[in-house]
Amino acid sequence: MADKEKILIVEDEFIVGNDLKMILVKGGYDVCGIAASVEQARLLISQQKPDWVLLDIILKTPTSGIELAKELQQLRIPFLYISANTNQQTLEAAKATQPYGFLVKPFRERDLFVMLDIARYRYGAETGIIREERQPAAAATVLDPNIIGSSSSMKKAQEQAGIVAPTNTSVLLLGESGTGKERFAQAIHKNSHRKNKPFITVNCAALPVSLLESELFGHERGAFTGAVQKRAGKFEQAHGGTLFLDEIGELPLEAQVKLLRTLQEKEIEKLGGGPLIKVDVRVIAATNRNLEKEVAEGRFRLDLYYRLNVFPIALPPLREHKEDITPLTLHFLKKFSTNAGRKMTGISDAALQTLLQHDWPGNIRELEHVIERHFILAEGEQINTINIPVAQLPVLAAEEKLETMEEMERAHILKVLKACNGRVSGSMGAAAILRISAQTLYSKMKKLGIKTTYK
Repeated sequence: MADKEKILIVEDEFIVGNDLKMILVKGGYDVCGIAASVEQARLLISQQKPDWVLLDIILKTPTSGIELAKELQQLRIPFLYISANTNQQTLEAAKATQPYGFLVKPFRERDLFVMLDIARYRYGAETGIIREERQPAAAATVLDPNIIGSSSSMKKAQEQAGIVAPTNTSVLLLGESGTGKERFAQAIHKNSHRKNKPFITVNCAALPVSLLESELFGHERGAFTGAVQKRAGKFEQAHGGTLFLDEIGELPLEAQVKLLRTLQEKEIEKLGGGPLIKVDVRVIAATNRNLEKEVAEGRFRLDLYYRLNVFPIALPPLREHKEDITPLTLHFLKKFSTNAGRKMTGISDAALQTLLQHDWPGNIRELEHVIERHFILAEGEQINTINIPVAQLPVLAAEEKLETMEEMERAHILKVLKACNGRVSGSMGAAAILRISAQTLYSKMKKLGIKTTYK
């Protein structure tokens, strides 16, 4: 093919670089060279003018891949990282160079091609190359009349949602609790060609770990105690439509592995075996967590993060777009008036000023609840005063500091490990005393940052 994309590989391990070259050539790409150092890469870049660069972060040379990435930014050459390194400091430095993907070693051929497809889409969306493929009227239409806000940050979020809605690409909605992530997910679905198909929601934080896989992928009869009949999972239920994975940051690592495989292979296997089932599902994920920090601390898979982070949309906290408080308030008043069949003309200036002075830690959801409460309590046709209760925690002495569940769990595991002289498995090990498997304990130790020395 005359229009083969040229790829430069920057990898100081010959075997890895050569394997990559063979995979890419077999996949229809033109590998214009393999550089073992930044100096060699610079020369090949000037000579070959590659379309893409696959770049290892850690090179056995004085100059790192991250330094070369900064130069690629200046040259406007898109690149992807290939690395086994997930150190937080390194990850933050790598992210600052704005790569189009991050492939974790070791990886399969399919992983590489999926990541290249994702990278090509992101690059095309940013440069405007693929924007012509959208329906011309998509950006002009109203995304959702129930999404209220004319601030620049809300306009930007709605414009981004309007651009991505007609496509099949994955979307990652980022923002604090109460900023409207589920509303945006529904709007994206309603503005897609999947709008007449199911929109299925999974709250990853609300499901026990033991039920997550069954909920997502379904199970065969007899797969576990209580599985008296075959059941379709959420992926199967969402076939042809959209699956909204809310609070994706709460998904345990074991489930993340299966989710990544499903997203890549587009097929599921129910608990208890059975044939593989092909699924056509668009995934929209949402989180209020900093997923990059979760990756660096070993709680979220880096390859899954990049698989979901194809088209991120950040929803601002309400305190950052207070100009939208007035239209939001009037919208909620109209909604409650219609539902209750009760006339409510508006809100006084004094009450509105109280709303504008509040910082809204609970965001739009908190505002809606405040308006609903005052609508119910209002005696006339207008809300004249607003009283926002401020939650106050009792002041504790230093020795009475309340601990989180994670802190309590970590302290207890450390206590048991110390009593067992650091032994995890076996009849006298910590796992036996805690009545969990050694594998589960190792997983908890990794999540809580407990070294095998327990100190």
